[in-house]
Amino acid sequence: MLGPSAHVDTFARENLPDAKLMPEFRLDGFDYPAHVNVAVELTDRMVEKGFGDHTALIGNGRRRTYKELADWTNRIAHVLVEDHGIVPGNRVLIRSANNPAMVACWLAATKAGAVVVNTMPMLRAAELTRIVDKAEVKLALCDTRLMDELVSTAKSGRFLERVIGFDGTANHDAELDRAALNKPVRFQSVATGRDDVCLLGFTSGTTGDPKATMHFHRDLLIIADGYAGEVLGVTPDDVFVGSPPLAFTFGLGGLAVFPLRFGADATLLENASPPNMIEIIENYRATVCFTAPTAYRAMLAAMAEGADLSSLRVAVSAGETLPAPVYADWVRKTGKPILDGIGTTEMLHIFISNRLDDHAPGRTGKPVRGYEAKVVDDDMNELAPGEIGRLAVRGPTGCRYLADARQASYVTDGWNVTGDSFTRDDEGYFHFAARNDDMIISGGYNIAGPEVEAALMSHADVFECAVVGAPDEARGHIVQAHVVLKEGVAANDETVKRLQDHVKNTIAPYKYPRAILFTDTLPKTQTGKIQRFRLRES
Repeated sequence: MLGPSAHVDTFARENLPDAKLMPEFRLDGFDYPAHVNVAVELTDRMVEKGFGDHTALIGNGRRRTYKELADWTNRIAHVLVEDHGIVPGNRVLIRSANNPAMVACWLAATKAGAVVVNTMPMLRAAELTRIVDKAEVKLALCDTRLMDELVSTAKSGRFLERVIGFDGTANHDAELDRAALNKPVRFQSVATGRDDVCLLGFTSGTTGDPKATMHFHRDLLIIADGYAGEVLGVTPDDVFVGSPPLAFTFGLGGLAVFPLRFGADATLLENASPPNMIEIIENYRATVCFTAPTAYRAMLAAMAEGADLSSLRVAVSAGETLPAPVYADWVRKTGKPILDGIGTTEMLHIFISNRLDDHAPGRTGKPVRGYEAKVVDDDMNELAPGEIGRLAVRGPTGCRYLADARQASYVTDGWNVTGDSFTRDDEGYFHFAARNDDMIISGGYNIAGPEVEAALMSHADVFECAVVGAPDEARGHIVQAHVVLKEGVAANDETVKRLQDHVKNTIAPYKYPRAILFTDTLPKTQTGKIQRFRLRES
């Protein structure tokens, strides 16, 4: 039974899954008022608790205190409501790299009662259009350095009416910033219901057709109070650093929600390469790091050259399974834990994890407080320890797709079935086995093979193609394309580069095939279906 709603625009609640398709939510121990606004809890409430002069955000060469962040977000909220007519429940899209301004825009829109859609700067107009249309977004806030693709979306799409620029640097010199300077630092935030949707997290799935995962105000508090509070033991003395985009729920939690919930510092990097993260760790004595195994490999190599990572008390690894050798090297060289875990966009954040005092190589760990998990067969029968099966989980967060028939595939008998294959040992620890769909996980990014195939097929030189994930030591997997060229096209390095550049210009560049193999034919069934498993085997 959903609690009261403050939404005037009821689009989100009307498009929640039918009650019979919802997972079972277990909320014992996560008690919040009927009306709560997560953005207020992370800013104004922290000032009231005495953190006003404590650093909240570090980025673009400057620090911002909790009081400055509260004032900044209140000014922007005034602009959204008074100048642009935002009412509770409206969707607001944000396009930016990781910087303090993006966090401020997200918090401000949430204070105004909006449902926020955070997007990555690498997305192209075609991808943004699918997101805008699915969420029926009318207003977007965009870093002025990234306007082109979003303006194209507004011109060709059905819903997007306004794109307001903000300054992602420290200069505050853009339309939104100038308007905010004339607004009061106090704002009467919307008293949203704890069961009001505040965030739409988009995930592409295996087809490239985006799914919008719907998260409530209470959900964002739950992941902080559960995982961050109890697994990581976050305190106001912590300084967070990491690489995942804020547009991913993994990044939003690890680099914004978690530190702000506990009065800690969040450092934000637009280019979170391992060398840049190392510089932040050394300069600001960062204590908690969120990134993928690929980056930890690079950081270990840098330690051999003299990099000082001694301030880190814990490293969190997610996005792809943590290889045992990386775990062993990290623990040996740093003497500190590196925690593997699993989370999904549908569940919002990590729900199974190792612990600071209980971690080991090659295992994902045990459920976070409030969650329970099991390994099941196709009929939802729990399997014995050691048997590989599908991972099913339930707890205080869960899958709610926005108006999407795929809800019925993700949720079975009240359990979230994540699409991962796992085993459970005799002691109750879970171990990752494999993905059981066609998603390619490369360097922490989820890439839908069919979407890359569509981009390749749009090139005049390509007759047909198939995309699979190929094992790669550095990235876990890479996107590998098997391409049949049209007659007369040379199968050489120039053609490889031409096709790679085409994909980069068609969809987000990180999705491009790092390996292209030319072939005369693709393996197919008698009915003409491409046998991708044979390509993987080869």
